[in-house]
Amino acid sequence: MTARFNHTIIASTDPAEMADFYRELLEADDAPAWGPFRNLQIADGVLLQFAAPSIDFPPQHYAYLLDDEHFDRAYALITGQGREHWADPRRTLPGEINHEHDGRGVYLLDPSGHYLELITRAYL
Repeated sequence: MTARFNHTIIASTDPAEMADFYRELLEADDAPAWGPFRNLQIADGVLLQFAAPSIDFPPQHYAYLLDDEHFDRAYALITGQGREHWADPRRTLPGEINHEHDGRGVYLLDPSGHYLELITRAYL
């Protein structure tokens, strides 16, 4: 396989707020902004672009694989900020994490209402 993931545009109610949120949670690097995009870069050169679309948008699901130490820091940030979070995607286990796939995981909403999943072990 030669295909690799390069970038995605994340619809945002406030691109600057979203970039700040993701930068802190994912410990992402700033990338140059252009046009309507506020940009961050994560591992493997993947670019996250935040922009306000001219139409309403449905919430999306974004999952990020973190190492154990990063997960600990992210979870401390989530709980320290009093952010709602769940151990499951159906949001039936509030204030908890899961231990699926021999790792840990947590679900939360970003400032624009997208579903985030932070995991320490890949599914495959």
